[in-house]
Amino acid sequence: MNRLHTVPEVAKILGVNNNAVYDLIRYGHLKALKLGRLKVSTFELEDFMKRNAGKDFSDLKNVTDLRIEEVKSCS
Repeated sequence: MNRLHTVPEVAKILGVNNNAVYDLIRYGHLKALKLGRLKVSTFELEDFMKRNAGKDFSDLKNVTDLRIEEVKSCS
């Protein structure tokens, strides 16, 4: 079901804080619409996760492919 999520809801789904969601929107990685406050559709959120699987968002100005060495060092 497609619905609109608030920034705090998106943050909870992605496991990040609200500022990270605002940054994703600001840099154009996540599309939002403004109806009173910024909202993100379920469709956009699912699409964001699919199209960015395997990406490193440490630097939002330079999103790169996630390197396997980085994944191993995080565990």
